[in-house]
Amino acid sequence: MANTTLGLPTDLHDYLLRVAVREPAVLRRLRAETASMPEANMQIAPEQGALMTLLAELTGARRCLELGTFTGYSALAVALVLPPGGRVVCCDMSREWTDVGRRFWAEAGVDDRIEVRIGPALDSLDAMINEGASDSVDFAFVDAAKEEYPAYYERLMRLVRRGGLMLFDNVFWGGDVVNPEVDDSDVRGIRELNERLAADERVTVAMVPLADGLTLVRRR
Repeated sequence: MANTTLGLPTDLHDYLLRVAVREPAVLRRLRAETASMPEANMQIAPEQGALMTLLAELTGARRCLELGTFTGYSALAVALVLPPGGRVVCCDMSREWTDVGRRFWAEAGVDDRIEVRIGPALDSLDAMINEGASDSVDFAFVDAAKEEYPAYYERLMRLVRRGGLMLFDNVFWGGDVVNPEVDDSDVRGIRELNERLAADERVTVAMVPLADGLTLVRRR
């Protein structure tokens, strides 16, 4: 919903990009191509991509999972820093959008690290659980159907290992989470997740005011 950090003035955002975001040229070109699409606001902010790259490195992530890939910027940002044998499983509804990403993944030489599963994310998560993938995921990024965030979370609590990290995007939803006049299925899903995380002692949580709000969740 936001491809830049909400409330950040343009000049300060430009400064942030210049001094704090080491964006590889292939990521920059992917971001530029995506910017021409009608759905460009679905692209994550480059500063968020930089944070995801750092977190993947810090956690030593090898097995990663992404719900909602769009044109593949976030998947590429993570895949670029995976160790040998590392892998990102990307779940998305659109082959057209993920095919854009495939071109750039191949250009970056990491297409063999990324697996795309087309279909509803909940179906993909259930399939992974049935395949025996519980407690195996190191790093998960969620940016798919907002109304299903609570259901994603409970499945990820089975798939993500203890000490593993989950990231939930758009937890501010443009500020609508605190707007009592907004009560659609998307905002209800985000509100339910946010309240559930606030009370769940199984995890350590930090909500970061980056882009459209990003919540970091570590399974204890």
